[in-house]
Amino acid sequence: MMSQDIQAQYDAFKQLGLKLDMSRGKPAPEQLDLSSTLLQQLEGFTAADGTDTRNYGIASGLPEVRALFASLLDVPAGQVVVDGNASLALMHDAIVFCLLYGIAGQTPWSQQQPVTFLCPVPGYDRHFSICQSLGIKMVSVPLNDDGPDMELVERLVAADASIKGMWCVPKYSNPSGTIYSAEVVQRLAAMKTAAPDFLLLWDDAYRLHHLSEQKHSTINVLEACERAGNPERAIVFASTSKITLAGSGLAALASSPANIAWWQRNTSVRTIGPDKVNQLRHVRFLKDRANVEALMGRHRQLLKPKFDAVLAQFDAYLGDSEGVSWTRPLGGYFIDLVTPPGCAKRTIALAKELGITLTSAGAAFPYGNDVEDRHIRIAPSFPSLDEISQAAKGIALALRVAAGSGAA
Repeated sequence: MMSQDIQAQYDAFKQLGLKLDMSRGKPAPEQLDLSSTLLQQLEGFTAADGTDTRNYGIASGLPEVRALFASLLDVPAGQVVVDGNASLALMHDAIVFCLLYGIAGQTPWSQQQPVTFLCPVPGYDRHFSICQSLGIKMVSVPLNDDGPDMELVERLVAADASIKGMWCVPKYSNPSGTIYSAEVVQRLAAMKTAAPDFLLLWDDAYRLHHLSEQKHSTINVLEACERAGNPERAIVFASTSKITLAGSGLAALASSPANIAWWQRNTSVRTIGPDKVNQLRHVRFLKDRANVEALMGRHRQLLKPKFDAVLAQFDAYLGDSEGVSWTRPLGGYFIDLVTPPGCAKRTIALAKELGITLTSAGAAFPYGNDVEDRHIRIAPSFPSLDEISQAAKGIALALRVAAGSGAA
């Protein structure tokens, strides 16, 4: 039974009149301010090779910005393309190109129906939205502490030629904070697949987004694939969305030389060149990897206290709650709060009554279907430190009420 004290605290909290939207992992205004001088970087529009960035051309990105991303991703610059501001758009285009044109000399996926993707869960809802919108079947696989359940993954891809791809967020996964182990990456690179055109969609969104002094790393998936004899297996995606300005950053992909040529061939019909003015101001502002890492250190100083505040409130209000757990991420943007079975939706609804908007229950699963109704994605980044501390208390109280009122 729920204690009357918890219900009283919940009712009193409701009187605070909060109005906080924590449904997305948005950078806070203070984080965006770290890159405010980016808008003042241009003194002339000429790139290093003499390109007038105001004009058409250079479809794969300015050489100097490709070199910058190459240093951040530890790949040769010739294996990088910089295009647009959102890596999600590049992921969408890559899948559409596979559906329309095929990859690695294979038949277009649209002529090989059905098309299936493996989806480690809990995972990133927008990955799943791409698949659902394009009619791609999704199969969930558990995400363990060191990455996807590889025994299951290897068994599935070896037996089913319809499995054409797998979503991967290899470091500080959204929302669990999981870091793929070297063994997992090597097994993904080397595993036998029934489909000769199987792809790893490698979303390295949080590569530089550390929450501790230690800069955790994963092994280079492109090198692992090449060593395993599958050089075209992985396409890596990254962006500056949570490094500079979320709405006007840069997005990049990296892959094998053959896949880069494939990308360039397919994109040549949809663009005469990206926003090179934005690319030029970014490379002048960011300069090099050392400067980027220093900037990310300043992001960490703003983010870590917010994560610590959430964890402190969860420890205080949920530490003795049966069936409740939460991740303690070493980087990234999220905490995965796990409720007793059957309590996530009710918790989110009760938090909404407190003025706290959370990501929908089930969002971290394909088709929005968290069978056990347990996972809630917590996004501490956007509210102020005081607000996030209050919100975490409110979420904890909502969970206690949900669990105590028999939601489970």
